[in-house]
Order: sequence, then C-alpha cells, then structure tokens
Amino acid sequence: MNKSQTKSKQRVADHGEVFTHEREVNAMLDLVKHETERIDSRFLEPACGNGNFLAEILRRKLDVVKRRYGKNPFDYERYAVIAVSSIYGVELLQDNTEECRQRMFDIFDREYTRNCPKDANDDTREAVRHILLHNILCGDALTMKTSDGQPIIFAEWAAINTHLIKRRDFRLDQLLEENNTLVQMDLFGGSGSYQRDETGAIILKPIREFPPVHYRKVQLYE
Repeated sequence: MNKSQTKSKQRVADHGEVFTHEREVNAMLDLVKHETERIDSRFLEPACGNGNFLAEILRRKLDVVKRRYGKNPFDYERYAVIAVSSIYGVELLQDNTEECRQRMFDIFDREYTRNCPKDANDDTREAVRHILLHNILCGDALTMKTSDGQPIIFAEWAAINTHLIKRRDFRLDQLLEENNTLVQMDLFGGSGSYQRDETGAIILKPIREFPPVHYRKVQLYE
C-alpha cells in the first residue's frame, strides 16, 4: 500500500483509515467537473480524512474565482469566501479534522494573499477560519453525531448582496433523513426538516439563524 495513503498500520486497523491518492481524487472529481467549477456549489464529504477531496475542490473553485474576478480584489475576496463556505466535511478523528481545516485555510490564504497583495486583511482570514470551524466537523457521519455525542450541525452561509452574508444552522440528520450516501448535492435544498409555503414550495426550518452581517465579520456572531 502506498505510504502516502496511510498514517500508520494501527490507524488502518482501528479506523480503516486510508487516504485517496491524488490521481483518483482528480479522476472522481472530473466526473462532476462542472459542479466543482461552480463557485457556490455545495459539497459534503462524509469521511473527509485530512481533506484530499475537499482541498482539490477548493483549489478548483479558487481557480475559477481567479479567472473571473482576479483583476478586482474586492470581488476576488468575496467570491473566495463564498467558495470556502460551500465546502463541508465530517471526519471521525480529531487530528485529521484539525489538519483538514488548516489545509483548507492554507490553500485559501495562499491564493488570497497572492491575488490581493495590497488588500488582503486579517478580518477576512479570521472569517474564513470561523467558517471552516463550522464546516469541517469531527464526528461520525453514520450516526450523524459529533465526537461528544451531539447532533452534527452545519451552518449554511448565504450571500445576500455584495457584502452581507446570512448564517442559518441545520441538523445534518434532518437534512439527510430522506437521503443515503451523498458526495455532492444541494446540501440545504433537500427535504429534511421542512414545511411548505402556500405555493407548496419546500422551506427548510433552521434550528438557529443569525442576522445578516458583513462576510468579514461572521466570527462576531456565535
């Protein structure tokens, strides 16, 4: 077995931990290439490890952001944050969870600093760290509970206009109660915990929601 695909034989025995090789990651993502190149298309990886799939998805999204908005630092920053906010993961092991978050942040920060050398700021960096803290969670996707036994709760980050973003929290088990194994989907557009309006359209019910705030300040609300 390729050493880069494992951390230790004991972890393989205890947790079945094997990391997908970069070649296979790209081959699989190419099957949904058009979605990986949609900046706001949401992805959930239910056993994300240290982020091989999620890191590549983010790289692809940021490539699109650069091509479309690289000449405008404000637009680049905003859409780069949206790209990060669209990616979700669940991982059983805490060290992998933390490594995945840091890996995702490093990818964002490297590209952000490179594309916005005069405008990059620490408020945006802290906002991205906060988003990753809520999007990459330590837990079990089979039981849909966190490592401390609580229901897995994901935050939906919805851009409202050129600078405001609104957060709503949803329980994963309610979002997926009519779905099984999912790799890419409209995570908050399913039929989990919902009601219908007078037209019959489905409206998901968040367990908590926050007032709109500038995307650089999402870390101020908790």
